[in-house]
Amino acid sequence: MRLDLTDTSSSEPTILLRREALAAGVDDRALRRAVRAGELVRVRHGAYIAADDWGRADGRERHLITARALHRTHGDRVAFSHHTAACLHGLDLWDVDLRRLHVTRADDKHGRRANDVVHHQGLVEPNELTWVRGLPVVPVSRAALESASLVSLEQGLVTLDSALRNDLCDKEALAHRYAAVGGWPHSLGLQLAVTLADGRHESAGETRTGHLLWRSGLPAPVPQLEILLDGRVIARVDFAWPEHGVVLEFDGRKKYLKYLRPGESVTDAVLREKKREDLIREVTGWIVIRVVWADLADPRRLVARIERAMRRAAA
Repeated sequence: MRLDLTDTSSSEPTILLRREALAAGVDDRALRRAVRAGELVRVRHGAYIAADDWGRADGRERHLITARALHRTHGDRVAFSHHTAACLHGLDLWDVDLRRLHVTRADDKHGRRANDVVHHQGLVEPNELTWVRGLPVVPVSRAALESASLVSLEQGLVTLDSALRNDLCDKEALAHRYAAVGGWPHSLGLQLAVTLADGRHESAGETRTGHLLWRSGLPAPVPQLEILLDGRVIARVDFAWPEHGVVLEFDGRKKYLKYLRPGESVTDAVLREKKREDLIREVTGWIVIRVVWADLADPRRLVARIERAMRRAAA
């Protein structure tokens, strides 16, 4: 089968609908052969994409490709919401199941679950819709809260914090949205999530660390504390307990890539970070603890490390 799926008018991968293939003289048998031959991938019922385009996409992008396929067949009768809307708005998601799309219906029918789509009951006013990548989507504040309502507090905070951190909405907008949706299904724990959400957490790893510290019973740390020398900011640390003389830094690869300077390797950035840490110790006399993703899997051990550091600093 030879179908040109190149669309120079769009940066998005081309989605081929079954009805379009049939109109072009390509029957179902030819489509099945193309799938078996590895030329096409069936994204969902009646929708296909070039296998190369699918292979280049990560899990999140595949979710959005599938959303575009749904929109091609359903049009504007539904708005993308919950996890799908969070993806479209570029919000962080941690350990969230993206195997199914999430949409909110514009009618009064009950939410239902298809194989690859969850239809949520609710109303999306036309003037409330925003458009992202050509798709109708609920606003950021609603998307963040809807997504958070379906997952654990920790997972929800990752999404809410990213919305705040990137100035896509503020705490007031989240609180206002929550006040308007108190009757949502699964909304019981959202008030706590809105209260704890903190845009000062600069990554999903920092959000998860902050959540762990909140649960631990330790004194509340100060996020993004500035360290001064002669009135000049020399560093900003992820978490600090100034009264206990302890600093905690979350180390993730994204952190080093984010602050990578032109011509610098990751190794160079790590060495520069080491010098920064030495300067923090020299200026403050505080103990610096470094945390990586694996440490978050063992909260007890991490809390014990922090408590030992506090005792050493007090000695």
